[in-house]
Amino acid sequence: MESKYPTEMTGKPIRCKAAVARKAGEPLIIEEIEVLPPKAWEVRIKILCTSLCHTDVTIWKLTDGPAAYFPRIFGHEAAGIVESVGEHVDEVKAGDFVIPVFQRNCGECKDCLSPKGNGCTKFPVEFFGGMPRDGTTRFVDSDGRPIHHFFSVSSFSQYTVVDIAHVVKMSRDVPVDKACLLSCGVTTGIGAVCKIAQVEEGSTVAIFGLGAVGLAVAEGARLQGASRIIGVDINPEKFEIGKKFGVTDFINPTSCTEKSVSEVIKEMSGGGADYCFECIGLASLMQDAFSSSRPGCGKTVVVGVEMHGTPLSINTYELLRGRSILGCLFGGFKPKFDIPILAKRYLDKELHLDEFISDEVKLDEINRAFDMLHRGKNLRCIIWMDNYF
Repeated sequence: MESKYPTEMTGKPIRCKAAVARKAGEPLIIEEIEVLPPKAWEVRIKILCTSLCHTDVTIWKLTDGPAAYFPRIFGHEAAGIVESVGEHVDEVKAGDFVIPVFQRNCGECKDCLSPKGNGCTKFPVEFFGGMPRDGTTRFVDSDGRPIHHFFSVSSFSQYTVVDIAHVVKMSRDVPVDKACLLSCGVTTGIGAVCKIAQVEEGSTVAIFGLGAVGLAVAEGARLQGASRIIGVDINPEKFEIGKKFGVTDFINPTSCTEKSVSEVIKEMSGGGADYCFECIGLASLMQDAFSSSRPGCGKTVVVGVEMHGTPLSINTYELLRGRSILGCLFGGFKPKFDIPILAKRYLDKELHLDEFISDEVKLDEINRAFDMLHRGKNLRCIIWMDNYF
């Protein structure tokens, strides 16, 4: 991996290419932009590669609401090299290999210091389109107009600026593209199993949705020693893919004409799955997942993000009897502590990461990645910056 970077640009703006979303739902435009130098507690990163997550696509389509900012640079799964740092940054230095993450982890606040959860209350205000401390941008287009940030990362650019609370230092032994995978989706799925649900050996697990996150749940269940991993998806091709990650049984809801999915799962598992995971983001599927869990002790973990504002209706009597439902953001992991552990498990050949990469494109071809994700034809597409591919 290249280790020498242009230190003469420290403290100065850098001109580079970025894929800019000008309007909701329209193809990204490759533009030359200016990336401003990092301020205090910030890190400017040379992005080596990034990948497309379904959340990018979901927010990209929004035409209104607090998260609909345009023009904008999307992307929140990536790996890169520190180009320069602002004042008060001593955790990383120029030349370090890092991944930016959307999940904040300052390591100082009450929540970061607590063993419970992975919240971070370092900053009192949530800025959806700018830097997390002051809401301002570090991106300027060729006309001098500001471009908004996304999820405190904005990795669809050859350079980006990220707050140190969103940066994780990585071992150079980890391949760049595999490190990229650990910055969101794969970590979320594995953490949902290992950290949130704490699945035990011999358990039965049901997964609703076998996209990249759902397959990461399967991988986590495999690592935990689950004896039966049931995948639920309308795409029959996902079963063969799922087998690579430990899926033992497959249910296609479109084939369940006489019985509901929950009834089929109950029959397969002898009363209900010990753990159910909803990985799509639909309230109706969350309900199905809860109904598929074992009465008295079954756990349902909501991993998918419900973007329609649909409320979830749960029979409180079932909660009283012992079933439970849990939320999950970034797998419950604290990025700076837990991601290096996952990286080591990969290097120790325990954790499968290579199988998640289905396609690779250059930055100029980024709209192809969007098309493939829309068609359900890939898991994770690695987008290489033109200066590294």
